[in-house]
Amino acid sequence: FYLCSMSLFTALCEYDGKQYSMGESWMEQGCVQCTCLHPVGVGCCETVHRPVDFPPWCEVRVESLTCQVTLVMTSDPRLPCIPGEENNQKYGNPGPQNQS
Repeated sequence: FYLCSMSLFTALCEYDGKQYSMGESWMEQGCVQCTCLHPVGVGCCETVHRPVDFPPWCEVRVESLTCQVTLVMTSDPRLPCIPGEENNQKYGNPGPQNQS
């Protein structure tokens, strides 16, 4: 008959000089969540959902403190990028050409 106590176990993962127990999660810089996955080790994943289908004149920006994702104009990141023909022409990007 074997009894064990959780207080007898030591940390199972070490990451950046800190020790973590199995299943414990924490946030790292850059919107990355890590989890102690003993015996595998530490697993980390980005927590933001990045858009994948947007025009080439737009780019994704991630605010590292809030993890907020925005789509901005590549030519001027101060301006929001709203994919669509009207927005493309407004900022000097050629939209689809009407063929007669």
